[in-house]
Amino acid sequence: MMSRRGVGRVDCGEGTGDGLSDLVQVAAVAGPPTELIFGDWYPALRAGELRAGKTAKAMLLGVPLLLGRKTGGAVFALRDLCPHRGIPLSAGWFDGETVTCKYHGWRFEPCSGQCREIPSLTSNETLDPTKIFANAFPCEERDGYAWVYLPAAGTGRVQDTLPPVPELPKFSARFRSAHLVAELPCNVDHGIIGLMDPAHGPFVHQAWWWRSQASIHEKTKNFEPLEDRENNGRNAGFRMSAHAPSGNSAPYKLLGVYGEPITTTIDFVLPNRRYETIRAGEKWFSSLTTVTPVTASTCRIDVIAAWNVFYHVPFVTSIATFFGARFVRQDQETMIEQAEGLRYNPGLMLIDDADKPAKWYFALKQARLKGTGEHPLSGPVTLHWRS
Repeated sequence: MMSRRGVGRVDCGEGTGDGLSDLVQVAAVAGPPTELIFGDWYPALRAGELRAGKTAKAMLLGVPLLLGRKTGGAVFALRDLCPHRGIPLSAGWFDGETVTCKYHGWRFEPCSGQCREIPSLTSNETLDPTKIFANAFPCEERDGYAWVYLPAAGTGRVQDTLPPVPELPKFSARFRSAHLVAELPCNVDHGIIGLMDPAHGPFVHQAWWWRSQASIHEKTKNFEPLEDRENNGRNAGFRMSAHAPSGNSAPYKLLGVYGEPITTTIDFVLPNRRYETIRAGEKWFSSLTTVTPVTASTCRIDVIAAWNVFYHVPFVTSIATFFGARFVRQDQETMIEQAEGLRYNPGLMLIDDADKPAKWYFALKQARLKGTGEHPLSGPVTLHWRS
């Protein structure tokens, strides 16, 4: 019943996975834990892993999940524990409509979690099995991922109106897409501030097709707050305002063939999402990167990208996926090495201006966890760094 990704691996949506299993086992070097944000949507796994009548296991925010697809196509996510004696439901059976526990045969409708049968009950007993529920979480498909909404502990079954499922922006009817997955042996905080760090590029991502140490130069970027006031700051964040992309990055230079001004906009919003949009007239590229908490000490990068640039160029998807996997692997290798040091809980520092976005992230996270506090940006701000 179970489907499992290899540990320490880069998975590619369209192309060959770039294995790291020979390098290190992620769990073996996991660093210190952090507090996690519940009450939001997270990508659990690729929806393509959920065939009709089949199930797969996943872990999100330390919660073991059993995901599956019913015969009619509906996807579901159950806490992978039977409410009777705690045995994983994944040890049992799924017939395409209900999940049956291996221990005592309790049978559950997986979308609602409602118990449909307890075989040991007799006509002399008054217990109504339908009043019993396994933990079921809202589960929706978007952009090829199965997203799961995990409520805060103690909130009971989710019945309120939920925030919309995150979705990759798209700007035309025809486009190509690809995805990447990479597991990291650090907590989600380190994954996120590594994702938004602007200064590591010439050192971590040295390549003829990206950057080199010799390409370092001073940059100026404008930022503005994203307050999400209509949702009380639940998905607050900040935006790197529209700007011309870096001149020392070869992939951006390729867009010059269209003869249109090129602009890039980057948004970060809580709890873990980075949106990037590149426009050149009617041509576009967009990506949604999430740093997904697997446990309090480990996380995973999930990237979904779409574009209509070079749409008719043969093998463009395979080429983009190959270079994208190389890029993500460089981040993964660096953070695996960083995790070796983080195990000793060293004192860390954040400096201006390159580390200012990391400071904003920590302030936004604490404001959401506490339900109080102001946005760290009172208005537009300009930052300077060299990269």
